[in-house]
Amino acid sequence: MPGLPHIPVLLPEVVGAIAPKDGGIYVDGTFGAGGYSRAILAAAECTLYAIDRDPSARTAAEAVASSFPGRFHFLPGRFGDMADLLPPEVHGRIDGIALDIGVSSMQLDQAERGFSFQKDGPLDMRMGGDVPTAADLVNTLPEAELADLIYTYGEERASRRVAAAIVAARAEKPFATTLELAACVRSAVRPSKDGIDPATRTFQALRIAVNDELGELERALAAAEALLAPGGVLAVVSFHSLEDRIVKRFMDAKSGRAAAPSRHLPQTAETAHATFAQDRRRPLSATETEARLNPRARSAHLRVAVRGDAPRGRRTAR
Repeated sequence: MPGLPHIPVLLPEVVGAIAPKDGGIYVDGTFGAGGYSRAILAAAECTLYAIDRDPSARTAAEAVASSFPGRFHFLPGRFGDMADLLPPEVHGRIDGIALDIGVSSMQLDQAERGFSFQKDGPLDMRMGGDVPTAADLVNTLPEAELADLIYTYGEERASRRVAAAIVAARAEKPFATTLELAACVRSAVRPSKDGIDPATRTFQALRIAVNDELGELERALAAAEALLAPGGVLAVVSFHSLEDRIVKRFMDAKSGRAAAPSRHLPQTAETAHATFAQDRRRPLSATETEARLNPRARSAHLRVAVRGDAPRGRRTAR
């Protein structure tokens, strides 16, 4: 609900999978309000590096640092760049990496950030950095390109109708606010029987495109392979099928079950070896109780993989 503090999704499950130990080194790649970071640091006398590109995360990071002096290190930046952000001396020595993908409830609650179609604000959607805004995309992209973006990242079947409506409306007046765009999308998409707002998929698509969320995820997964120590745990919480599909395919590929699907994750004869292991292939989901208390948890999936001792780039013996 708006105004409530951010509640970390699947927190006990993530911390249980990471299993913090004294002297361990951990990474919270999507710090946000610091829920995972606090729980990991409280579970053991360990060191944790937290990453977030959102400038608003710094205040929460300062609070965590004061609660766990000397054991918490905040690194401003993109989690896809974690290999560059983390100090070289911890490469290959990390015992656990936690990732919570997508937009946070804090960002949705801040109307001025432009993520929500339920609150009026500038059509921005940037999580951080000097990149084109959502307004830039909807006001400049050719209609076909816009339709493809909405279909690919939003899985919106009516993407062509939405793009046509946006192009027609922007010819009269460029889009500047979230509610302007939401009203335009609703005029082109029929309400669904499940009660999901017709603007949901278009806003998701624009947010993903603005922040290169899928590319960030793919780069982070690839980095985790090199950063984790043998026995290190990769725990990823995703919230929609596009994210979950990338995580599933990566973990399957790196546990020897499938070919890697992405240009960021090349799979060749030399690299098609098992560097990870999975105890279970099906993701963990939130309990009914958690989903009732925290609506964001309803669509959450947690996938976990454990780093083996196979060197990256070499084939393991069968």
